[in-house]
Amino acid sequence: MLCMDEEALGQEEFLYCCGAATQLLKFGSVNCWLKSRSSSSSKVLFLIIPDVELEDVFGLNGQIEHKLSFLRRNVPKDVKLVLIGHSIGCYMILEMMKREPKLQVLKAVFLFPTIERMAESPQGKLLTPILCKLRFLMYVPIYFLSFLPESVKASLVRWALQGLQSLDETSVSASLNLFNVDCAANAMYMGSQEMMQVVQRDDLTIRRYLDKLIFYYGYNDHWCPITYYEDMKKSFPEGTIHLCQKGIRHAFVLDANLEMAEMLTDWLCLDLAKLL
Repeated sequence: MLCMDEEALGQEEFLYCCGAATQLLKFGSVNCWLKSRSSSSSKVLFLIIPDVELEDVFGLNGQIEHKLSFLRRNVPKDVKLVLIGHSIGCYMILEMMKREPKLQVLKAVFLFPTIERMAESPQGKLLTPILCKLRFLMYVPIYFLSFLPESVKASLVRWALQGLQSLDETSVSASLNLFNVDCAANAMYMGSQEMMQVVQRDDLTIRRYLDKLIFYYGYNDHWCPITYYEDMKKSFPEGTIHLCQKGIRHAFVLDANLEMAEMLTDWLCLDLAKLL
């Protein structure tokens, strides 16, 4: 999260939201989080939602309510928002805007958006049987792998990602969480819900907020194939809907995070300069 008009100061903390320990990365002055701030200063909060019922906080609906609960409890109502989602995070943002229409959203950016027909996508057809019916079998090998030394786990991750031209080392450390049975179980459980629930594109919500939305589709994305992009363009020809021409993969954080950050900066600086 970033407050645009303050000096960038990176801070990390954990708070409990909907009963789940939530990592919070803050950039900018801590004054951005004070509800008794001066009303004369304009604040913009960047909320980034990556690929991840209140009593079911690790389910898809629980994760949507988790983000809304964070905003209600921690962010003043007059703070303007820029929402950035990747993959299933885009679906969450659409649902957040639908459920909480009073959110002051300036822009919402959808990167490689999985907002429809997930189980029908090439990757969905492959993984739906595993996630929905066989995921419990995956817990056994993950449990035994969890006892390996961290250095061996890191070597396994590097081996699995050896096809990448420029591997970001932060991806290796982040991937080590998948050797934790609880983390892997939560990820696969939520994945199973995505296959079952992310079916029909929410055209009503998209049309309502179309002028605030930016879509970026992959050219060879097995989660949202090019036909999904073409359908979106036909349905919303006036929308800001891009098709990647740079060969960036769905999981861009593995090797193209800086390139994506530069594109985001270009889009948002141009749009926010007009809106603020």
